[in-house]
Amino acid sequence: MRVWVGRLLRDGDVHENVLFEADDDGRVVAETTGPRPDDAVALSFAVPGFGNAHSHAFHRALRGRTHEGGSFWTWREVMYRAAGRLEPGAYRDLAAGVFGEMVANGWTAVGEFHYLHHRPDGTPYPDHDMERALADAAEAAGIRLVLLDTAYLSGGVAGEPLSERQRRFSDADAAGYLDRWHRLRAELGAYAPTIALGAALHSVRAVARDAMREIVAGLPADVPLHIHLSEQPAENADCIAVHGLTPTGLLAADGILSRRLSVVHATHLSSEDIALLGEARVHAVFCPSTEADLGDGIGPARELLDAGAGIALGSDQNAVVDPLLEMRGLEAGERLRSMQRGRIEPADLWRAGSAAGYASLGLAAPSREGGPLDLVELDAQSLRTAGALPVQTALAATGADVVRTVVGGRVVFDRESPAGTDRTVAAGLARTIGALFAD
Repeated sequence: MRVWVGRLLRDGDVHENVLFEADDDGRVVAETTGPRPDDAVALSFAVPGFGNAHSHAFHRALRGRTHEGGSFWTWREVMYRAAGRLEPGAYRDLAAGVFGEMVANGWTAVGEFHYLHHRPDGTPYPDHDMERALADAAEAAGIRLVLLDTAYLSGGVAGEPLSERQRRFSDADAAGYLDRWHRLRAELGAYAPTIALGAALHSVRAVARDAMREIVAGLPADVPLHIHLSEQPAENADCIAVHGLTPTGLLAADGILSRRLSVVHATHLSSEDIALLGEARVHAVFCPSTEADLGDGIGPARELLDAGAGIALGSDQNAVVDPLLEMRGLEAGERLRSMQRGRIEPADLWRAGSAAGYASLGLAAPSREGGPLDLVELDAQSLRTAGALPVQTALAATGADVVRTVVGGRVVFDRESPAGTDRTVAAGLARTIGALFAD
């Protein structure tokens, strides 16, 4: 497979007439410059693919249904209702719609933070049915998937039992989670190279301290590990009350902070927390559109970067599915918080949206030798982007400017193709969501 790019924006610089060659698994094996070959896919202006480091596909069902008011906790009540009604077929249809929207807006890889493991009453499906639904949906959409299979075992920091609505999330204990995780890894080996398995601890609220230690010890050392961290002040207060430590302090004390860890949201951090996360070189995954929608607050992105952490981005609840808006939201949040402009340079915004997201998911950086041949062609002459400097397109473009999306050297979205604008997909998505909320 060969892809030629007239202008490639990478690492803040523009490279002219770049030719990529990929092997059968879609990995870049050579990069040269020169005229366009006749047999190559040709892109005019392109950037490396965007890595969505945090998604809950089923939260898409809540779009346009929970935005009128309330809090994170009232939003969660509606989320539980949707979670309690999803079955594998509907889950696949819903995820296929979400993943299709992602590739249409330039996300080329996604980390799906998944905990709908079992039937609503908590009994297992016979063959990893919910996980297979996500893998099938990703293959149908053409997106690169890292399934962040999530441990969810407790109803609170003190190890409270799960509520009835949370039963389908649980594997009973750490040993049960690890057994299912290892069996699932073997099953997913039958899928294409674009499907991989990662792991996650839902939060310090949902996995007790001893269980976290057991799970981390039982996972392969090369597997990316994610956790929600300090999303709400109440989480911090509960953790301090039970353990005498912040959530970050708890992870540090138990040796869980490391380069392979990604902490999601990281909104309410102390200066000590920031120093610990930076020293461990974790990735902090910010989800600006979701954090704004839920009124969670604005996390200390600049301080985390200065301390040594990486910043990646995610779409989380998928109320907004647009990597360029998440990039812009990251800088906008910093400006609002500090009352200063230019807190995160455009080149660093591109890194957060692309290479850092891939690193958070355990993937090599896209569009360079040894990494996946994942690219996004952008319209540099749209009403939004005309006249913009290439590197500042991050603050001008939106997903509407995505012309084509390439994953593994293969075009998976083309806005000129009828399939790219098929309204029957949207109609099916509406029916699926409507059924989840039908009385």
